[in-house]
Amino acid sequence: MKPGTRPRPWRRAAAWLALLGPLFYISYGFANWWASTRAQVPALVFDWERATPFWPWTIFPYWTINAFYALSLFLAKDRHTLDRHAARLLTAQAVAVACFVLWPLHFSFGQPAVEGAPALLFNALRGFDQPFNQAPSLHIALAVILWDWYRRLIHARWARAVLHLWTFAICASVLTTWQHHFIDIPTGALLGLLCVWLWPLERVVALPRAWRLARDPQRWKLAGLYAAGAVLCLAIALLMQGNALWLGWAALSLVLVALNYAGLGPRGFCMDRHGRMHWSARWLFAPYRLGAALNAWFWTRGLPASTEVAPGLRLGRRPTLAEWRAAGEPRLVSLCAELQLPKVPHARCVPMLDLALPSAPRLRRAVAVIEGQRRAGQAVWVCCALGFSRSAASAIGWLGLHGAEGSIAGALDAVRRARPQIVLRSGWMALLEQLPAAGAVRHE
Repeated sequence: MKPGTRPRPWRRAAAWLALLGPLFYISYGFANWWASTRAQVPALVFDWERATPFWPWTIFPYWTINAFYALSLFLAKDRHTLDRHAARLLTAQAVAVACFVLWPLHFSFGQPAVEGAPALLFNALRGFDQPFNQAPSLHIALAVILWDWYRRLIHARWARAVLHLWTFAICASVLTTWQHHFIDIPTGALLGLLCVWLWPLERVVALPRAWRLARDPQRWKLAGLYAAGAVLCLAIALLMQGNALWLGWAALSLVLVALNYAGLGPRGFCMDRHGRMHWSARWLFAPYRLGAALNAWFWTRGLPASTEVAPGLRLGRRPTLAEWRAAGEPRLVSLCAELQLPKVPHARCVPMLDLALPSAPRLRRAVAVIEGQRRAGQAVWVCCALGFSRSAASAIGWLGLHGAEGSIAGALDAVRRARPQIVLRSGWMALLEQLPAAGAVRHE
């Protein structure tokens, strides 16, 4: 061990394994037993699934997830990443088993006889597993979690390619061993993504600990609207079934947006300081993000992407890469929590929730970031989804403190002349009026 390095938390890893292993078999077995006591357990299967081939040899990649699971705990370099990884595994298990108990499903057609080496693994599997515990597939959820874990440890391209292919083989094997129906795969993947989203391995606050109950009535109104939208999507999915079941993804996405407004705040979108969203959040919020992007296009389709509101300061919507280049490649400052920026150098983001007021410190932070970008000597493009509220208020704040206007009222008039579409309700103006009284803001 190198001087100054801490030893790996072997004992803690062993303790986690001693907890997670027995807990898995006990809870998983209980869910199997519970489903077996029910008079009728439904199945959710598409007609085309009956053409799925049965490949006995795929039981080998199916079983390897057990080794990857146990080994992963002992590869953690510190207690923080170990505990977060174990929290992901524990959360996946708890949520999956709860679903198995509350909404049991069964696999609707039996497995054919197996001979040779695969028969040993099939017999071992049937020793504790039954044709229940279907959606969401815990196998798929764990595969997503373990893939994210191992990809951080593997850097060689060829090794990463092997990891991707083997993870795909593990996921595909739940179908080719006739252990799961198709519906179990996307639901299991969403569960895995949810666990990755809840418990980031980076040294940031985990989302369960980030919860702060919102006090703004506007945020609760929006949370209620998004929750109602989630209920509607789920009801349509369950009533129509078939391809309409994909609306369950939209329902989950809207539920998470509602939670962001109710308590998680902009942190729930997992946007980093450069305006890029964490990969798990991109997938979880994909239906909502698509709707937000279409909404932004609808309201700004006849407007220029940005407008110069002062020398070297542009205000507008979130640009595409082509629009950013056409504007001379200015430095970007985004106030958008839900839509990420294109990959460009020197971009910065201070995420704020759409249609809701930020805290006064967050608005001051946005003004400070704009000033920091301006001090680099380049033009700055301040943006959000539409360029009407969050970005407009931030640009006005900067102009009021650092621009030639010298006051918030003068800055508001200047911005409104350049971009008359801006929408700032009274709460925004109250926040802006606090900026001069707060004194000098910290520059970057």
